[in-house]
Amino acid sequence: MDKPFKVPPPYAIASVDNALRIATMLQLEGPLTVTEVARRLGVANSTAHRLLAMLVYRDFAVRDEGRAYRVGPVLELAAHSQSAAARLRAAALPHLHRLVELVGESANLTVRTGATVRFIASVESRQVLRVGSREGMVFPAHRTTAGLLLLAELPPDRLDALYAAGADRPDDGPDLDALRADLARVRRNGFAVNQGRSERGVVAIGVRVHTPDGEVAAGLSVSMPSARYEKERLPSLVATLRATAEALERDLAG
Repeated sequence: MDKPFKVPPPYAIASVDNALRIATMLQLEGPLTVTEVARRLGVANSTAHRLLAMLVYRDFAVRDEGRAYRVGPVLELAAHSQSAAARLRAAALPHLHRLVELVGESANLTVRTGATVRFIASVESRQVLRVGSREGMVFPAHRTTAGLLLLAELPPDRLDALYAAGADRPDDGPDLDALRADLARVRRNGFAVNQGRSERGVVAIGVRVHTPDGEVAAGLSVSMPSARYEKERLPSLVATLRATAEALERDLAG
């Protein structure tokens, strides 16, 4: 198995992390007020205001006449991308919140672009020991639960082309024979389990989400500290994930 890809820095700077999270929220969701940002980050309004002021100073955000903040010139391209991913995220958020309530663990929605995946929505568990928000983060597809689910949909020739020498792919490309075996297992099971593959000490379980025309749109997953994962819960977790995915698919079809 590959070594874990991302490990939190030993001296994480909370203010930097929060500023980056705000930039991601503005990019994915559109305008937000100080109060909304403070609630999402779990900080005081005054702290959220200072963070937003710095983003405005560096042109990552601007304040509109209604006193809400939106993406600034640095992120302006995102202002024009109320795309399928943005619509998918908006439809998924209520289901992610419900999923967190049902299983007590953090929930994510992830899409694939080439050999990478991006977490477009993330709702944290309320437990003290929990997996934090992955919203906006990008990982090599072969290292994540959702990435395995989405790669498993590719025909063999497209998978080979994706990881061909010289292709636009992560530097730490996978062992293709091992990856093919992993993807065959995912196809047989209809779900994926990731134990420490993307981040040490984290277990994630996921299923696919389909568009109304039957295409696979995203991966839906729950993530938990490995110390809390019990294999006996796997059937129940998969069943809850599938029910949530089906509910989201009905909303997308509607």
